[in-house]
Amino acid sequence: MAMDIKPSVLSFLVVLLFLLFAQSSNATNKIVEVNKICNRTIHPSFCSKILNSKPGGTNRVDLVTLVNYTIGVVRSNVTNTIHLIKSLIRNSTNSDAKDHYELCLKHFDYDEGALGEVEYAEKMLKAKDYQGVNVAASGVMATVDGCVFGDSPSDPVFPDHSSLPKYAEYVKQVADIICAICNYLTGIYK
Repeated sequence: MAMDIKPSVLSFLVVLLFLLFAQSSNATNKIVEVNKICNRTIHPSFCSKILNSKPGGTNRVDLVTLVNYTIGVVRSNVTNTIHLIKSLIRNSTNSDAKDHYELCLKHFDYDEGALGEVEYAEKMLKAKDYQGVNVAASGVMATVDGCVFGDSPSDPVFPDHSSLPKYAEYVKQVADIICAICNYLTGIYK
């Protein structure tokens, strides 16, 4: 059975599709200066160093490309932190330290931790769900805090003298950059 669509309805649908495509295209092709993004982070100089280390530079690079690059940076650093934690567990002779590192492994490893959040961020980015990417990056920051500060405010902070706190802070700061970029993508920042 053939559909009889009037030219005015067809024209309306074509214009509507064009406007929807143009709007989504503008959001993904939006370019914001690195300094503007980094001024929205906790550590602007760290942010500038990370974003400006992107191979090929950041001149005229759109926000989606920047967030994709930054997700790759955080993935690499979460993976390196997991390797460090596993090494600390293997080499620990102190039972309190070993317990602390095992807790940190839960906060960083895939099932419950930062690596799972990174994979969720990648999935949301492919779906162009920038708010979902933002939520995942916030989840990375929360899991890092769970490692460093414990699961409860009443937990005593473990006096960790290894390089783990530095690794964890690095991961947290990169996740903060992802949040800042996503806030531009979702229109929270103009």
